Amino acid sequence: MIWGYPVHINSMRTKGSSMAIELTRLGECAVITIQRKEALNALNYGMLRSINQMLDDVQASDARCLIFYGAGGKAFCAGADISELLDRTVPEEYAGTRLGQSVFSRIESFMLPSIAVVDGYALGGGCELALACTFRLGTANARFGLPEVKLGLVPGYGGTQRLPRLIGVGAALEMLMTGRFVAAEEALRIGLLHKLIDADDPLQHAVAFARTFNHHSLLTLRLVRDAALRGTAVPLHEGLSIEADLSTVSMRSEDGQEGIQAFLAKRTPQFRDR
Repeated sequence: MIWGYPVHINSMRTKGSSMAIELTRLGECAVITIQRKEALNALNYGMLRSINQMLDDVQASDARCLIFYGAGGKAFCAGADISELLDRTVPEEYAGTRLGQSVFSRIESFMLPSIAVVDGYALGGGCELALACTFRLGTANARFGLPEVKLGLVPGYGGTQRLPRLIGVGAALEMLMTGRFVAAEEALRIGLLHKLIDADDPLQHAVAFARTFNHHSLLTLRLVRDAALRGTAVPLHEGLSIEADLSTVSMRSEDGQEGIQAFLAKRTPQFRDR
């Protein structure tokens, strides 16, 4: 593998649709690219199923990070495919919502850290996809929003839950109840974005960002992320209990013991992700 050169892994097309979603490799990062540029990379149910299948492929690979990217430079993902939402029964609507929630929850708790690279609009389901990722990087063109209220709808893929946990209830309610878009600079200020990146080659900037943590133990990274995410949903004393449990797991892990031994021996640890 030559760093920086994409190597094709897999691609899927939803039957009867021009939508394409591709899984490729860029260095140590697996990259899932949404390629439905004619619809601003809008989500449909087939795409959600394809993402879920691709996560299986990524899990079976030796990738150390997962990147989500929207092709075309206009949108990361502009939300749900509205045409799929008409004339559906209540059970069908509920099943579709739970499908999106389950895929995005899997991304949030995935074995690898994930990065959403937002160049253009991340709206509705696209914003919710970005919220499910561990990190969000955006160009100056990035625009975030959950405009479902303008259609008389409530976000269904985790937006009402993850956004308040990320930026606070007050700021989240203002976004959710007005449906307004948040530009890149404001997104960075309120904690919706982790970092602004140049638009010249967003994927390369994401790969460079991934290098800042890819050399750490994947097991430890997952434990740290899980402690933080689980802790925010419970009172402090319960969060501290979660931290104690996962800290103990890390210290008794093979990588934890290797890290301690390497520190004492004044050498670089050789982690094995277990």
